[in-house]
Amino acid sequence: MRILANDGLEKSAIERLTAAGHEVVTDKVAQDQLSATLAQFDGIIVRSATTVRKDVIAANSHLKFIARAGVGIDNIDHQDAKAAGIPVINTPAASSISVAELVFSHLFSGVRFLHQSNRSMPDRGIEAFNQLKKDYAGGVELFGKTLGIVGLGRIGREAARIALGVGMSVLAFDPFIEGEAQKAIEADFPGLKFADWDQIVANSHFLSLHVPGGKEALFGAKEFAAAKHLIGIVNCARGGVIDEAALLEALNNGQLLFAGLDVFVGEPKPKVELLQHPRISLTPHIGASTNEAQQRIGAELVDKILSL
Repeated sequence: MRILANDGLEKSAIERLTAAGHEVVTDKVAQDQLSATLAQFDGIIVRSATTVRKDVIAANSHLKFIARAGVGIDNIDHQDAKAAGIPVINTPAASSISVAELVFSHLFSGVRFLHQSNRSMPDRGIEAFNQLKKDYAGGVELFGKTLGIVGLGRIGREAARIALGVGMSVLAFDPFIEGEAQKAIEADFPGLKFADWDQIVANSHFLSLHVPGGKEALFGAKEFAAAKHLIGIVNCARGGVIDEAALLEALNNGQLLFAGLDVFVGEPKPKVELLQHPRISLTPHIGASTNEAQQRIGAELVDKILSL
């Protein structure tokens, strides 16, 4: 097969596909040229930058597969691909640890103002050292606090494992896990309890969201108003899961100490208000971007392609 890896692919994965007799092209094709270009290919691999929508699929029904080197497939119209008989592949297991660790990078940064002090200390200089020491002396500990995890898939479970390891308790909400499955997970993760949506919102000190993006925000002004104990919120899932206007309001009125964002509405052009806000810890959608995760993603992806 001739395969377009439009958002790049890990070197060892390319080598394995090449050794199996396939050609892998990593030259970037612009989104508006993708449909026409795919006429020359048998399969496409994307990350989050490239979208494969209904019109592209309709014009390229010859494709043998569409693959997402990552977890979510919301940038692929997978139902249309299924209807056209094109398999859609993703790698749900490969990046769980990396994303969960990034969640805690944001949590640790937020509770001790690391994102702020790293900006302030170089700018304000040695003369302001004692004042900065006072400014950033009001941190809080994660130990003993409650982390609410919304979406207890692979990434959510890795986040729960880390949380329990640092002495937090965990409340979990996932409408797709019920009954005996909940009991089994609670037995495997002592300190984790399932809760309903209102309980999660009302009782969490910190929240981490691990759900696919939708048309409407999951966490908005209503939820912020009900979140009486909330200190910080982290979104390493999809832009739009949190209502960004409501988030800014909660930060500005002092209700929320900090937010950690790896994903944004309108990527790759997030709102300037988010980028400049002193209480937001920022990363540019790098949840799965560790060397180890990329190797696992490549290996899982190649295994699935070669088994087609």
